[in-house]
Amino acid sequence: MPELNPSLYTVAWIAPLEIEAQAALHMFDHIHDGSFHTGQGDDYLFHAGDVCGHNVVLATFPAGQEYGTGSAAALASQVKKHFPHLWFGLLVGVATGLPHLSRSPPRDIRLGDVLVALPEGESPAVVPYDLGKEVGGAGPGLQLLRAGHMLGSTEPIVRAAIGKIKADHGKEAEKFLPYYESVKEKGHATGTFVDPGQGMDVLYGADGRPIQREWRPDSGRTRVWYGSIGSGDKRVRNVRKRDELRDMYGLIGLEEEAAGTMHHIRVGVIRGVSNYGDERKNKEWQPYAAAMAAAYAKAILREIFVVPSKTSAMAATANSQHSPQEPAPFVFNGPISGRNVQMGWTLAGPATFNFN
Repeated sequence: MPELNPSLYTVAWIAPLEIEAQAALHMFDHIHDGSFHTGQGDDYLFHAGDVCGHNVVLATFPAGQEYGTGSAAALASQVKKHFPHLWFGLLVGVATGLPHLSRSPPRDIRLGDVLVALPEGESPAVVPYDLGKEVGGAGPGLQLLRAGHMLGSTEPIVRAAIGKIKADHGKEAEKFLPYYESVKEKGHATGTFVDPGQGMDVLYGADGRPIQREWRPDSGRTRVWYGSIGSGDKRVRNVRKRDELRDMYGLIGLEEEAAGTMHHIRVGVIRGVSNYGDERKNKEWQPYAAAMAAAYAKAILREIFVVPSKTSAMAATANSQHSPQEPAPFVFNGPISGRNVQMGWTLAGPATFNFN
């Protein structure tokens, strides 16, 4: 098996859970054939490929590993150690959504929607809600240490790409839904990434009763929400606790890896909503939510346009496999005379283009 050069990979795509990694791999334009050198002290193996011109390393938890901020920190630490020329990272997967229907305007977050961590008001993009202390009195029951601002921020280039997508308000989905459509029928361990359907999406209130919400038209089925995401090891399966965290810090979602990851890599946090943080929490919506988050992540990479160099294109992808939806690059073979011809490099190697 060929040995891959870690110096040529500039983007870290971190997908902690197996279903998140499977969704990510379907988004790769090419999978690179080969492996990275490993030795004693290395606890992780990495997938490699390219997405929208970027050489990307995919990092995920080993089978059976307990997830959470500590495990995420260990994974991110080794990613940073192995890949010396990382430009930026993306943390992509599923999360708990925190609807707030009484808010003005209502924050009607639904299963399958995409959450993107961005600062909102005085709250940072990622709020480590485990790192706090319980306080009494009439104020909030949890006070964050250093007001939750101890984490590094997302790389400016990633925030710029998110801002560019966000600028097309109401049309963000048009930039990533085609990527989802191309993989929704792909298989994973227990099925596909197909939408379970709005009829299966039920939000329950604190009184245990289902909340009636309007049916979304197909054209507006998926929405993107920007704001603060809470990160911690405390798994929330209680409506009252969920709403308390939401209201305390204006959170749009909860997840379990960002706080650990951002101590080592300044990732953009992209999450698909797979549950509402109540006792009915299960894995039914995870594949669809993971695929939606992965599609948005690919849209970010598309916005950050790069022209791969001859060195990276040859060394990183000489043995790549084309994904089924990506045609092999056209290579012109034959004499050319009397024409202006440009020589270039595709992601799979050298190519010449004939201008007729």
